[in-house]
Amino acid sequence: MPSTLEVVDRHGPCAQTDKNQPFNIPSLAKILVNDQVRVKSIQARAKPDSINTNKKIDANKSRDKKAKLPALSGLPLDTALYMVTIGLGTPKRNLSLVFDTGSDLTWTQCLPCAHCYKQNDPIFNTSASSTYSKISCKSKQCSHLNSFAVTSCYRNATCLYDIQYGDGSDSIGFLSRDKLTITPTDVFSAFLFGCARNSSELFGKIDGLLGLSKGPISFLSQTKTTYAHYFSYCLPSGIRSTGFLAFGKNHKDDAVIFTPFVAAPPRTAPVFYFIEIIAISVGGTRLPINRSVFTTVGTIIDSGTVITRLPQAAYNAMSKEFKKRMKAYNYKSAPAFSILDTCFHISGHTNITKVPSVSFTFKGNATVDLDPSGIIWVVSSKVMCLAFAGNSDPDKFAIFGSTQQRKLEVMYDVAGGNLGFAHNPRCQ
Repeated sequence: MPSTLEVVDRHGPCAQTDKNQPFNIPSLAKILVNDQVRVKSIQARAKPDSINTNKKIDANKSRDKKAKLPALSGLPLDTALYMVTIGLGTPKRNLSLVFDTGSDLTWTQCLPCAHCYKQNDPIFNTSASSTYSKISCKSKQCSHLNSFAVTSCYRNATCLYDIQYGDGSDSIGFLSRDKLTITPTDVFSAFLFGCARNSSELFGKIDGLLGLSKGPISFLSQTKTTYAHYFSYCLPSGIRSTGFLAFGKNHKDDAVIFTPFVAAPPRTAPVFYFIEIIAISVGGTRLPINRSVFTTVGTIIDSGTVITRLPQAAYNAMSKEFKKRMKAYNYKSAPAFSILDTCFHISGHTNITKVPSVSFTFKGNATVDLDPSGIIWVVSSKVMCLAFAGNSDPDKFAIFGSTQQRKLEVMYDVAGGNLGFAHNPRCQ
């Protein structure tokens, strides 16, 4: 049986540790602005040699809130919406971490802090854990960080890292080891994670991050003997809903639609999960998109990107067909909302979930029908928009985002080289 964690929306009431405090839902405009920052950061990682490995790290540096760092190695976390709770240390301390399929290193803030932002739960106190230790800067584990962080030797002994994020934030800390508890029976005694001692204010109130990428130091790689490089999730369908994140296989293959993972394009960070889009259909009509539109740039699936990004030619074809069919439903076009530019007035319509169907066909003839909640975004009481956007740069890869994954269980069989989709009743 797999080990399962409850997934909650980080901005919703289920994520509140203090039930007496109001929960603050960011505006849709803010979510989309943050989403665009994340997309740019993901796409910038196609140039991993942009990391300045000669930079000197100062673990105690002062913070200038106006300082701007280059878009380098990490992915901004202010768009990451979904959290799980894990245990760290001895005795165990519960931490609520956002999980991210586009990030490698799992990390949390640690005491003593040179500069820590205020987070939801008490900051992890390393001196209170009898099983905590730091990792040598001469170790192989420290070298694993070099693909996404700047590393150096602190006092000629300890592995010190600096991860820089595309939104101007960064996190400096020590590569560390401690006991990680997923369930009472699934405990990992020597889990490697980042112990952040100096972090920007831009991370919000999250306790840290659970890295689910393919990288050598990710949670998935460190737990492969237990979970066999297999995990799945169902994202919450709304801000007051819950989902799940499961590690280990629990499905008969005949109930799942599989598409193979494909190789990443040259000069692209190897942590992402690449898949291949073959076709897109709107209202049952296959769009006239040449397959090379997708294969030239590639496509990743990402749990932290909110809105799916398509090559501009593919998006234009989708928008044109969607507008034509919405006109047949008597919807009138509305002005663009942020990055969403295929929008409609909904006044006078009583059933706005009645919209043209959208399906994606991936390599291996794996056709996935999207839920209506993964097709449209209601941006106000008067307007809704097609929940897709085009890539302004034709050289940037496409991203299959979390909105389009709603009400689907998504399975990552990394060892088997496949991505699966299933209509699980638990995701409804």
